[in-house]
Amino acid sequence: MGRWAKRPDMSARNDVPPDTLGVELTEDGIAVEYVDGREAFYRGVPTAVEDSVRAAPGKDVHVLVTDETETQGIMLYVNDLNTHDDILETTGVGRVMVDDGDEEPLFQGVRARSEAHRVEIDVDLSVVDGRVFVFIEDEMGEQSFEIVENA
Repeated sequence: MGRWAKRPDMSARNDVPPDTLGVELTEDGIAVEYVDGREAFYRGVPTAVEDSVRAAPGKDVHVLVTDETETQGIMLYVNDLNTHDDILETTGVGRVMVDDGDEEPLFQGVRARSEAHRVEIDVDLSVVDGRVFVFIEDEMGEQSFEIVENA
């Protein structure tokens, strides 16, 4: 079964392959243009952290990896149970489901791990050409991080 094949054991939600999205980094935040032309804006300058980010249980985790030009990128939702496959496919956002106790590669040098329902994003920056951003959200608010070599 290929990396992006629909898993029969994940009947509620499946892995969805991402498309390349437009990205604009501004002093006010990060704009992501979906393939359908709509735009999402993640407000604020992301907090710089080293090596990895771990979310609390129940949080939505979105990972954006830009190319070296910082004008394009790929976004994945990790363990998202709310967004229907059709919506992801029309926007170009991908989804990967990580079973508790497992890890999955998201991109070259970027992995997602799930332990006790906490998603952790781990990055080997020596093999990533662009920048890696992690957005953690719930109904109470959002946090944004950039994984860097030296915070």
